Amino acid sequence: MGSLSIVNKKIGLLYEIQDSLVAGLLLVGTEVKSIRRNRVSLQGSYCQLERGELWIKNLHIAPYDSASFESHDPVAKRKLLLHRRELKKWAEKIREKGFSVVPKRLFLSDRNLIKLEIALVKGKKIFDKRETLRKKDMEREQGRRISVKRKKI
Repeated sequence: MGSLSIVNKKIGLLYEIQDSLVAGLLLVGTEVKSIRRNRVSLQGSYCQLERGELWIKNLHIAPYDSASFESHDPVAKRKLLLHRRELKKWAEKIREKGFSVVPKRLFLSDRNLIKLEIALVKGKKIFDKRETLRKKDMEREQGRRISVKRKKI
């Protein structure tokens, strides 16, 4: 088992997560090798429904160094592999106004397969983002106070 886990850190700040799901990715060999070397970025990527299939766009997978002349396109759209039942359920929600699908985490499964955790999200308003930051700051400050009290004892 590998320890690959790439997380989209800004998702909690920018979006309100409604639901999440684990999907497989349709990849070529050089993409798999680059991902296993942690040469992938989720920043700016999103999922889109096209002709009844879910695709991820702007997922940057760096070209594999040891590849021959035929390497993959770093930002090509890639198909997500989902069960038909899950796809139908999410397709209805995606068509609703205000909902989007974004990648949450890229990881290796128990069977050593590359999986993508995707989230059905709704964008946060500016005041919601400020509230989220305020809560994080309060929790951090509270954690500092507790650690200072423990040191004094």
